[in-house]
Amino acid sequence: MKRIIHWLEVSTGIAAEVLENVLLSVAVILGLWLLSRLVLRLIFRQQKDLRKQYQWRKVTNYVTTALGFLLLVNIWFQGFQPIATFLGLLSAGLVLALKEPVLNMAGWLFIIWKRPFRVGDRIEISGRTGDVIDIRLFQFTLNEVQGWVEADQATGRVIHMPNGKLFTVEQANYNYGFPFVWHEAGVTITFESNRQKAKSILAAAVARHSEQLTDEAEAQLKRISERHLIFYQSLEPQIFTRVVENGVRLTMRYLCSIGRRRTSEHLIWEEVLDAFLATDDIRFAYPTTRFYQSEQAPLPPTAL
Repeated sequence: MKRIIHWLEVSTGIAAEVLENVLLSVAVILGLWLLSRLVLRLIFRQQKDLRKQYQWRKVTNYVTTALGFLLLVNIWFQGFQPIATFLGLLSAGLVLALKEPVLNMAGWLFIIWKRPFRVGDRIEISGRTGDVIDIRLFQFTLNEVQGWVEADQATGRVIHMPNGKLFTVEQANYNYGFPFVWHEAGVTITFESNRQKAKSILAAAVARHSEQLTDEAEAQLKRISERHLIFYQSLEPQIFTRVVENGVRLTMRYLCSIGRRRTSEHLIWEEVLDAFLATDDIRFAYPTTRFYQSEQAPLPPTAL
């Protein structure tokens, strides 16, 4: 090794100490790269879930990058005291000059540490809704849903959101703790319609197409209720009645998977429409105008 360094020193004119640091740096980078590839290959043999593979790949990259940085600093500066002083002065200036990037990095640390959302979660932030498909140092990426598309379906656009947004705007997580959401759909029938029959038809359709919770899902809901004081009196589908201007409003409320809101409502309405059209005593209500003609003679004009 010393012969190689001496030969390079004579050939290039670069000091032996610098050449030694360069060779050690190359060895560290190459060794960490090979180690990360080996670790990921062993993990991927056991873990077939693509989401888990993605998370392991990100964690491995972060760990090897941080470890490589520390080792390179130790090689080139022979201890941490000089670099610590330099970084302290540098960071003070960067915080003032690069406020937004620093805020985004702080947001990234918040995402990694507190887990307000993960890759694969559906969230709403700053008026945008989408599925989280990537989390990086300065921004996270959403596969947009809703937007100009009705209901919860993808628009085809990808949105890059700065991590610093987490500290300034509210967020909603569709997946947090419980993989289902409540959905409501309503229909208005006339006052003369058979209300009880209509409610029976709606209840049957909702029961067939809403989510049937497994024991595991109910246990999961119980755990999240204990942590965040979220309680539901009933998880079964319900039909609510309300009188509105032009008839009786019947509202279906039921649990559905996050990605099935539109599909479940479509299936329910197909069944309800067929059932309502097959009956003679249920009619949809809609705004109408009625005119009444009086049979009495018109009153004479009032004398002035």
